[in-house]
Amino acid sequence: MSAPLYNKALIIGATSGIGEALAVKLAGQGTKVVLVGRRQERLDSLVQSIGPEKASAVQFDILNLSEIPAFASKVTTENPDIDAVVINSGIQRSFNFAKAESVDLSSFQTEFTTNYTSAIELTMGFLPFLQAQKTATHLIYISATLGVIPTMLRTGGYNASKAALHHWILVFREQLKELPENKVKVVEVFPPAVQTELHDERHQPDLKDGHKIGMPLQQFIDETYDELVKGDDQFGIGMAKATIDGWEKERVRLFHEQVPIIKNVLKDFIKE
Repeated sequence: MSAPLYNKALIIGATSGIGEALAVKLAGQGTKVVLVGRRQERLDSLVQSIGPEKASAVQFDILNLSEIPAFASKVTTENPDIDAVVINSGIQRSFNFAKAESVDLSSFQTEFTTNYTSAIELTMGFLPFLQAQKTATHLIYISATLGVIPTMLRTGGYNASKAALHHWILVFREQLKELPENKVKVVEVFPPAVQTELHDERHQPDLKDGHKIGMPLQQFIDETYDELVKGDDQFGIGMAKATIDGWEKERVRLFHEQVPIIKNVLKDFIKE
């Protein structure tokens, strides 16, 4: 077997779907994993399935934003060999914003916090640790093509949260590059629809057999792992590949082209 992709990966949102399957894949390729999720029984079951010598678990709810700094400190103190953090937690809800009386704003806020705000707070919680390491470290975000092209009208909140995450990642990655000797690599993964509980009727009652929507989970994980090995900053899988390799790549090129121009325009207005 070749060398493991990472020494030890912290996987946030590991109790089902993409997070769980990615943990199994990484562990099978030699990477030790630290599993994070809300459901203790699922964490315990996954640790036993992977093997306690390869996996450990920490129960945590990422909606508890104020507790993230303490959570990050505890995890990194107990696992000083972590070199990859996978931010995968996500939920998807259906809203018809044209019918205001039908929109549960509390559910909308929970979705936005889960998919966007918590990702930033988690990044800020783990970034000082990752930057302090002597070797390369990795931040990996599971994004969504609906954040690039919001074609599913029933999930407007989800689309917007993923668009916010994508644009934030573009800026964050560039800011890191400005630091001397930056060793933190930022990777954004764009899945297509994948067969997970994200679309379950339990979460989206207006769907029938939602878990059958999209690409088979194991196929997605295998292709994602192969792309992670290649080392690109962002990539699409399956149907998402054409979008990310096509006009989105051109849009990112324009972003990189325009950034120094705007910096130059603003240079006389920014305080030292």
